[in-house]
This record gives sequence, C-alpha cells and structure tokens, in this order.
Amino acid sequence: MDFVLWKPSDSDSPGWDSPWGRGRPGWHIECSAMVHEHFGDSFDIHGGGNDLMFPHHENEIAQSSCAHPDGAFAQVWMHNEMLQVEGKKMSKSLGNFFTVQDLLQQNISGEVIRFVLLSTHYGKPMDWTQKKADDAAATLRKWHKLVKNARPAALDGAVLGHVANDLNTPGALARMHELVKAGDADAVLAAGQFLGLLAADADWWKPKQASDNVKVRVEALLTDRSQAKADRNFAKADAVRAQLEAAGIEVVDKPGGLSEAVITEAFDPDLL
Repeated sequence: MDFVLWKPSDSDSPGWDSPWGRGRPGWHIECSAMVHEHFGDSFDIHGGGNDLMFPHHENEIAQSSCAHPDGAFAQVWMHNEMLQVEGKKMSKSLGNFFTVQDLLQQNISGEVIRFVLLSTHYGKPMDWTQKKADDAAATLRKWHKLVKNARPAALDGAVLGHVANDLNTPGALARMHELVKAGDADAVLAAGQFLGLLAADADWWKPKQASDNVKVRVEALLTDRSQAKADRNFAKADAVRAQLEAAGIEVVDKPGGLSEAVITEAFDPDLL
C-alpha cells in the first residue's frame, strides 16, 4: 500500500486548499519539503532515530527522488539508537524522563554530560546512569589537572581517525586515556578541545571552598566520627560519614586514624 502524500481535512482540522481538495501534508512529505526548502536537492547528512529508518526515511527518499530526480537527497545517513536510564527505557510513564536542563539544575556539569554521551557510539543504545556521570566527573577532574599548564599540540592522528570512522567517539576517548597514561598533556588538551572538552574557563572541577563556619562544623563532625571509632561505636561513625557524604563531602581515611574531608561538586552546606 502506498503511503499518504496529502491527507483530507474537515472544516475543524488544520488544512489548506489544493487541486486535490482541502487537506494537509502527510507525515513524510513535510520533512521532504522542509529539507528541500533549506538545503536544496542534495545535502550531506540526514540524521534521526533508528526507529525512523522504515517507513519514514524510506518514504522520504522515495518522494524526494521523484520530486527532484536530478538531486541525490542525503549523501550520508546517521541513525542513532535510543536513550535509556539505569537500564530502562526513558519515558514519562516510568517517571525517569529528564532533559539536559534538568541535569544542569542538579549541578551536573555540561562537560560531564558531554563526556557520558561521547562514551557510547551514536549507533548503540545509550544508557545514562549516575555511576557513569560520577566516573566521567572523576576522569575529567584528573584530565583538567593534567592539562592545567598545557598548550594545545597538533591534533593526535589516532583521535582524528576514530572520529572520521563513523564518528567513533568512544575510540577517540580511549585514545585520550592512552595519551593521559603517557603524560602527553599537550596532546590531551588538543584532543579534548577537539571533542568539546577541557575548556580553559571550566571551573566546575576545582575543589569548592567552604566558609569558616562550615569548616568548623566539618572538623567537629570528623572529631565525633574519630571518637566513635575509638569507642567502637561503628554505627555512629557510619552515620557521621553518611551525613557528610549527603552534604557532598567525601571522607578519606588515612593511616594513623586520621581523616580528611574533601569537598565535591555536589557540596551543599545546608545539609550539614
């Protein structure tokens, strides 16, 4: 059965007069019309979800080829897979739907979001998890420290090769890990900036500063925790650690019974 190019509209529905009667464009023809209006008979890249490969994109090709037989329509098709959240399909009905703006409002850096997305090839299912975001933040902090005094070198050929090979961003990031391991800060900076990472004005990764009052409060809690451990009251010690971590403060135990408080990106003094 052929797909619909023009749908009839009654007086209560959106529509336009035409030689075929009052109606409106079919689902597929509207995209062909918009593409031709802005890009002409031929253009480079057409993207979309893989759920649109058939019938939508097949029908776009068919009708555009007939309407503009001298054009090539899209030279390259890039179909992305679907986004999941913690292993489940993202949907409003499951209550796990969110936007980039929602993540930014949760104090998750745009650089971290970009890193997580780049870590999966666009043609494979993308699973957003909190662990991936945390791991990305930790990696980027390490990289920012490495390149703090670096100057961009020529772009590493392997990084460019991965990106040129069907936009293989996971491969490019893997190569960056190799450059980090080799201590080549200049090459890491060049590759990072090529991928939209490691901007010089980014400051989210830098340790946050606490007020004097907060420092006193944190020291008091660390003292309470140390005393609880000495008294073998491990439940209380764990509760104090949990309180600090809930406020975005990581507790690092050191030899000799000492503990250090490290303020993280999620630091919120109101939770102390």
